[in-house]
Amino acid sequence: MIDDVLTEAELRMSDTIDHTRGEFGKIRTGRANPGLITNLPVEYYGTKTPLQQIAGVSVPEPRMLLVNPYDANALRDIERAIQQADLGLNPSNDGTVIRLVFPELSEERRHDFVRLARERAEEGRVAVRNIRRGAKSSLETMQRDGEITQDEQRRGEGDLQKLTDTYVGTIDELLANKERELLEV
Repeated sequence: MIDDVLTEAELRMSDTIDHTRGEFGKIRTGRANPGLITNLPVEYYGTKTPLQQIAGVSVPEPRMLLVNPYDANALRDIERAIQQADLGLNPSNDGTVIRLVFPELSEERRHDFVRLARERAEEGRVAVRNIRRGAKSSLETMQRDGEITQDEQRRGEGDLQKLTDTYVGTIDELLANKERELLEV
């Protein structure tokens, strides 16, 4: 029973790591990152559709994205969606593809993005701790109901804490990498 609680907590913590990694991917650096726009909703024949389903996105140069729509009629819709997303990018439409050139980031803007990354990391840490709190509560309930002994509960809580420390450490590593990437000139 303790293993079930720990397994469930680990799965949820792993999902939190994936979510945090995705949030970091949305933070713009000085380099082109397709993850910034792949899930951008585009109004396509009256339906909101993720950009990745109606166009291919490639990185021909370190600071440029190339959006190649599968349907030429979607070009204007994609361009409009990118402009409305307020990403600080100006799409250049040549009639067949859209080019997005990433401008060089100022030092102040880099620090703003680092601050944003730290906020996202803290949200991830809080989510992991909330998962720990829920699992710990389950262990306490199991002990109170007589399903496990007090020693088993303490052992389970120790394993849960190790798990929590591991996932918080992973978030810290992701944050350090993102900060390094953001401050790189």
